[in-house]
Amino acid sequence: MRRRVFESRNAVLRQFAATLAVSSLVLLATLGGASAQSGTPAPDQGKTAAQPADAAKEATAQNQRRTDEFAEAAQAINGPAGNPECVWLGRRVVRLMWRDDLDTAFRHLDLYDRFGCPGGHIQAAFRCLTRFGAQIDPKVAETLDSRVHACWINPAAQPQQAAAAASAPPAPTSGNAQPQPAASPAPAASPSPAPQK
Repeated sequence: MRRRVFESRNAVLRQFAATLAVSSLVLLATLGGASAQSGTPAPDQGKTAAQPADAAKEATAQNQRRTDEFAEAAQAINGPAGNPECVWLGRRVVRLMWRDDLDTAFRHLDLYDRFGCPGGHIQAAFRCLTRFGAQIDPKVAETLDSRVHACWINPAAQPQQAAAAASAPPAPTSGNAQPQPAASPAPAASPSPAPQK
């Protein structure tokens, strides 16, 4: 009885091995023939070779832009808020606060304080950013980043629409038209507190 079971198992295993061998040979023949037909690389292979070069150029350009932003901040801001570590951490805190990621913002704020950076500059930059809220497109990250950097450099900046409305004289009204109320002036930016010594 055992002999019959082993013989049937062996027969099944031999049949499986033969099927596997034939399938492997057919697959190898197909792959060999397909690769021998074309001596030129496929269009996808050329694209993948160009992508790392483009990524390297993009990374280099982004690093140069960051370096230029740090140099601009150092020239425009006197004091520790212009230091590269304060600029990097401070802009990051303001960006995280804008995105309502307060837990991460507070962790970065601890690092910001540890480097001796002025906390008042973050407050002023965030206040500036809230004034520009209507101009920030949430789908385009670059608009938020550029606005955060502009507010970091000049926390007293005002949106163009509010500045134009405040400087433009009211339009003359016709006899029956109701006069429109005057635009309320934009709140003035409070000065940054002096760093503690």
